[in-house]
Amino acid sequence: MSSVKNKNLKEVAARIVELIGGKENIESAAHCATRLRLVLKDESKANPNELERLEEVKGCFSNSGQFQIIIGQGLVNKVYNEIVKITDIKESSTSEVKKDAMKNLNPVQRFARMLSNIFVPIIPAIVASGLLMGTLGMVKTFGWVDSQSGLFIILEMFSNAAFIFLPILIAFSAARQFGANTFLAAALGGILIHPALQNAWTLGGGIEKTIDVFGLKVGMVGYQGTVLPILFAVWIMGIIERNLRKVVPNALDIIVTPFLTIMITGFISLVAIGPFGRLLGNGISATLDFVYNQAGVLAGLLFGGVYSSIVITGVHHSFHAFEAELIKNVGVNFLLPIWSMANVAQGGAAIAVYFKTKDTKLKSIALPAATSCLLGITEAAIFGVNLRLGKPFLAAAIGGAIGGAYVVATKVGMTAVGLTGIPGTAIVESTSMLNYLIGMILAFGGAFIATYLMKFKDTKVN
Repeated sequence: MSSVKNKNLKEVAARIVELIGGKENIESAAHCATRLRLVLKDESKANPNELERLEEVKGCFSNSGQFQIIIGQGLVNKVYNEIVKITDIKESSTSEVKKDAMKNLNPVQRFARMLSNIFVPIIPAIVASGLLMGTLGMVKTFGWVDSQSGLFIILEMFSNAAFIFLPILIAFSAARQFGANTFLAAALGGILIHPALQNAWTLGGGIEKTIDVFGLKVGMVGYQGTVLPILFAVWIMGIIERNLRKVVPNALDIIVTPFLTIMITGFISLVAIGPFGRLLGNGISATLDFVYNQAGVLAGLLFGGVYSSIVITGVHHSFHAFEAELIKNVGVNFLLPIWSMANVAQGGAAIAVYFKTKDTKLKSIALPAATSCLLGITEAAIFGVNLRLGKPFLAAAIGGAIGGAYVVATKVGMTAVGLTGIPGTAIVESTSMLNYLIGMILAFGGAFIATYLMKFKDTKVN
């Protein structure tokens, strides 16, 4: 840090701007806690190798349409401010940069990023509910409390609220992504879980009631805990709302547009979108469940081994939707433990690099990057260490495959989405805790040993 204090931050910022192709190559810029997030007009003009030679730069990579430069907590905002002054670009929020970055993505990446933008904001609510659900399950299993007590009943209400009202949470978040009115979307989510509709978790016994609407038989079925029906419904609602605003006179817009939007979308949702979305969600869950049970350890080997490669593409952001469907339809998230093993394995490979490399700068990056992996954050290890050297990334895939195979073989499950590594212990099923910890040790250790045995080409010694 002392060297940073002694160096003029303007010089650092100017050098970074020069190495990313000049200020005319910057589309937009923002920063998070540790990284500059840039959208460049032409990424081929950037020089990653020279950027990484700068003492203040811990690594750089391109992901999901953004060119990201790892600088570190505290320093990144100072460097960013200097870049803004040098380039005269408008300060952008992270969300604005994400929108600009979407232009650079292919359709698959754009779809994955869209799902990520919808689900990431609601993960805290799902994690909180999953954590409480797992805790209650553990104390109930071991008989530590009376499950019929008033306190337990209240806490059980707290634990499942986010899943019961999930369509409303998703609707509100999706509306911002699809350009629809957020409160109309929340009302639409409320329609799909209205108390007059049959509880979605009782459908195993069949649809209890249907009604006749203009000659159509409409099943009085609720969509509590579901994901796809409300996603489709809000997307359609956004289209309907935007087109209505084009034809409804301004004087009547505030009355007529919301009324027609909710009436039309609500009807379509109950008649067509809801049943289709439920069938699709059930089909996806059944397919994943079939692969998981039939392929067994092989599925763990494959998924654990390739997950980090999927992270590089950004497509992994779309997995939250499938995991939420699994919790609703299967009762447990068996994918997240596999992803967790892959993340922890990246840490094992990075710590092995720390011990093997003679490059002092790489050492300074590898140790904190490995620690971050244990907390579920892998970007620094993947892009700053393992992928950069090649063989350690392959070794991490081996460790992820070993850990993935183990957690599948021992049926490790989680009760929520969003947490991996050590924080993931908060949402692991109580009966799976020991096997989850053993899986992490195997993944971390396997990647460490594989990296240590491989002869990777070391970077230049600083």
